Amino acid sequence: MLGNVSRGSQLDSAVCRAVTSTEVHCRKSHLKKNIDYIYDASVMAQAKIQAKLNEVSCSKFNRTLSMADRAGQLLAGLDQLEIRVEALREAASAMEQERECILEMIQSLQNSQEMHNISAGEKEELTLTADRLMGRTLSVEINVGTIRSSQQEEALRKATSIIDDIVEKLLADMAGSRQRLLALHSACVTEAPPVPVDQKFQAIVISCALEDQKKIKRRLEMLLRNVENARKNIKIMDHHKVEHPKANGSQ
Repeated sequence: MLGNVSRGSQLDSAVCRAVTSTEVHCRKSHLKKNIDYIYDASVMAQAKIQAKLNEVSCSKFNRTLSMADRAGQLLAGLDQLEIRVEALREAASAMEQERECILEMIQSLQNSQEMHNISAGEKEELTLTADRLMGRTLSVEINVGTIRSSQQEEALRKATSIIDDIVEKLLADMAGSRQRLLALHSACVTEAPPVPVDQKFQAIVISCALEDQKKIKRRLEMLLRNVENARKNIKIMDHHKVEHPKANGSQ
């Protein structure tokens, strides 16, 4: 019994080391924002619907209404439905982003340096738990479709291809790929970017549908975070390798 408690405490400690307090705070803040966003969207939609209901009652037709009045009632009903549809899409989009955030957190934990600083038994159990959570998250399918013109389809294809080419070269040239990702990300922001903007990519993104522009920006931000985490892990591992010979020489 005591052995199980001790082993459980060791696992809890390992999990705490695997995710820094800063990252946990950031992810909790992001989750709270998404929840608040979904709630606000729902409240706003309900308020708009109620306002429309107060203006026009569409329960049934009055025989004295003209055809124009009846058409107006039908249009008012469609307006109410449009408000609800947009609220539904916004809520689904927020859930889609939260799914991406959870997947990124799991991957970050799996690839963290702390996973290499625990015992083999603890690592195996943590890996199994992470894999289980990954599978459960992937089983949640959320798809907010985007209606695009042929020009927008082509623009999205070009933007995706450019990003995919950089991702393929990440391992071979992490520093150069990071600079290219920064240039692409600068093309997606309105504020003054810290690095030169990729003008060609910016023109392509502008030609994409608005929802696709947001997704492209989110993907670039996720890639940049992953690259930065990888760089930190490499520095930590390299630092340990440099320190070990010194420690052996001093003994």
